[in-house]
Amino acid sequence: MNIPDSLQYTKDHEWIKIEGTTATIGITDFAQGELGDIVYVDISSVGKVVSSGDVFGTVEAVKTVSDLYMPITGKVLEVNSLLDGSPEKVNEDPYGDGWMIKAELTGTPEGLLTAAQYKELIGK
Repeated sequence: MNIPDSLQYTKDHEWIKIEGTTATIGITDFAQGELGDIVYVDISSVGKVVSSGDVFGTVEAVKTVSDLYMPITGKVLEVNSLLDGSPEKVNEDPYGDGWMIKAELTGTPEGLLTAAQYKELIGK
C-alpha cells in the first residue's frame, strides 16, 4: 500500500498536497482499495468555498457511493477533467492522475495527519 510521506491525510481517507495557497486533494490508496472499482466521480463544487469537513463531491464504485470530505477550508478552483471519461484513474494512480480537485486555501489547515499517523489509523 502506497502512503507517500510528502502528503498529509485525513481520518476520512483524503490526501492533500499544499503548495503555497493551492491544495491538490484526492482519496488515498487505502480508500480506493476499500471502495473497489470506481465508475463515476461527481464533483459540482467548482467556484464554491467549501468548509473543512463538508462534502465536496461523491465517488461511485460498483457497490457503493461515498461522500468526499474537504480536508481544508477553501475555494474549489478545478476538478480533474481526466476523471470524466476515466474514473478508474483513481484506482490506478490515486496520488497522480487520480487527483480530484485543486482548491485555494482560505483558512489555516487543522487536524491533518502525517503519513505515519495515517498508517497508524488504518493499521498499516
